Amino acid sequence: MSRYFILIAAGFGFIGVALGAFGAHGLAATLEANGRVDTFETAAKYQMYHALAMLGIAWLSTQYTSNWIKRAGYFITTGTVIFCGSLYILAITNLGFMGAIAPIGGVFLLAGWAAIAIGVWGK
Repeated sequence: MSRYFILIAAGFGFIGVALGAFGAHGLAATLEANGRVDTFETAAKYQMYHALAMLGIAWLSTQYTSNWIKRAGYFITTGTVIFCGSLYILAITNLGFMGAIAPIGGVFLLAGWAAIAIGVWGK
């Protein structure tokens, strides 16, 4: 399981760096015209934070036998894709309804952090 979570972390990190650079250079005019530079930057930051979180979960999965650690990885993966993905789309396209999708991802991220706490508490 830890290998799987490391691959997800690497993917999140790679895509986060690539999108961050593309946003700063290739999409700068679009993001500024849409008034969404901050939105795009928030997505990139959260993606990188949760890439690091996935590395932590990979390590925790080797130290704790609780299924909650595995669930944390699934929740944080799902939350990152939904939260960051919806913010990226919102920033680039200015489709307002995407802002309503982001909190769903946020709930998954919160569930992931809670699952980590439950997983290590129960050891």
